[in-house]
Amino acid sequence: MSLKAFHIVFIAASTLLVLGFGAWCLRNYFGKNGAGVDLALGAGSFLLAAGLVIYGKYFLKKLKRISYL
Repeated sequence: MSLKAFHIVFIAASTLLVLGFGAWCLRNYFGKNGAGVDLALGAGSFLLAAGLVIYGKYFLKKLKRISYL
């Protein structure tokens, strides 16, 4: 596996992890004992996920001529 392929897999896994964490934080916020920090962490996680998607697109565009092998 090339460094490019590993990087793409790592960005995708990181994005899914951040989205899951954000959903978990928002679920805690809207639960019985929701705190403001849960809302802040959830919103921050979704912003970070958007940033990772933008970075992934930038990375693919930058290295489009390099093989995945």
